[in-house]
Amino acid sequence: MSKIALVRQPSPLLDSGIVDHIEKVTVDLPRAQEQWRGYVDALQAHGWKTIEVDPADDCPDSVFVEDTVVMFRNVAVISRPGADSRKPEVDGTRRALEALGCPIVEIQAPGTLDGGDILKVGDTVYIGRGGRTNAEGVAQLLRILAPLGGTVVAVPVTKVLHLKTAVTALPDGTVIGYPEFVDQPSIFDRFMPVPEPHGTAVVCLSDSELLISASAPKTAALLRDLGYGVTEVEISEYEKLEGCPTCLSVRVRALYEAASAQTNARPAQRTPRGRGGRAG
Repeated sequence: MSKIALVRQPSPLLDSGIVDHIEKVTVDLPRAQEQWRGYVDALQAHGWKTIEVDPADDCPDSVFVEDTVVMFRNVAVISRPGADSRKPEVDGTRRALEALGCPIVEIQAPGTLDGGDILKVGDTVYIGRGGRTNAEGVAQLLRILAPLGGTVVAVPVTKVLHLKTAVTALPDGTVIGYPEFVDQPSIFDRFMPVPEPHGTAVVCLSDSELLISASAPKTAALLRDLGYGVTEVEISEYEKLEGCPTCLSVRVRALYEAASAQTNARPAQRTPRGRGGRAG
């Protein structure tokens, strides 16, 4: 079974997307569509089967599909976005994950939670408490993940849109981030600064391969020097909307890992449980 990544085509209203922490700049929609295709091609080239979530053309920010769900093991926690204009985006994601057979739970009002505020490192789930994710959203995620073996750690986010705008993690669990974006680096067990604002976000394609924005060549060189294979993708039109490489997909690893485990002559389980996810 292939590794699965959910993606969603950009809305024709993309230029009307929300910007909170940077100056608004006009988005070139044809170029954004071309960059989205390049991003999807890069995922596919590294063995990821991409599934397109139903378009949400009335929602300008809907291409940032990561914000609509948190995956832990094979459980999908449907989010409740902090921006009202984004709340309808979750419906298509829910349908896609139901079709994959994932157990579904949902964040309920008055809780709000954006998937971009979630960083998983093994079974530790860092959750950014900031403008889009509120205290009730943090509390609900804790109640959902604790029985599954997840440890939730709340992290203050005051300088950027989402936690994963400030930090992501390498496959070995090292958290990387741009120091000016990170409120409390000491929260993380291992923190490594990167030299560029757009170098904070990496997608772990495998244990040795990373995806990063082409806007961060110095960070890409640093990661290659650490022994990683690094694929750079152009996403400048999405960076105009505070987007980054992680925002544009939802990586569903647990289904792949559970299926692989069952194939290796293990008894089938009623509810497959993966390793809790790599960094992601």
